[in-house]
Amino acid sequence: MTKTFSSVWDAIADTPEQAANLEARAELMRQIAVIIKANDWKQADAATHCGVTQPRINDLLRGRVSRFSLDALVNIAAALGRRVRRLRRAGNQLDQDHPWQRGVRLPSPLRPASPGLRWKLDAPAGREGEVTKPGK
Repeated sequence: MTKTFSSVWDAIADTPEQAANLEARAELMRQIAVIIKANDWKQADAATHCGVTQPRINDLLRGRVSRFSLDALVNIAAALGRRVRRLRRAGNQLDQDHPWQRGVRLPSPLRPASPGLRWKLDAPAGREGEVTKPGK
């Protein structure tokens, strides 16, 4: 008998809570990687901007989810001047008040990878797409 899972995270995790945590970490890592690529940073430059070492950036860019906690990813996002926000859900669907549910095209770092996106990084106020170190 073949077992069917609703996501890859459900297939590899032991509990729904672990699956949700893996999914959230993977999504934040993807969004941080998009910011690094959009700024055309080399790994050493990205490490400086993110407040981590170059090997940590390498792990992030290679998608090594198991090496990052949610706390570590939130800290990286904060170093980039971004705020991590959890999106509310209505039942199994995201609330209809989110722009992509109304057909509004968001810049790629904010656009969901899938309809199931639960987390997003907000751009610094008034500086869409621009990333600077906080306090500079």
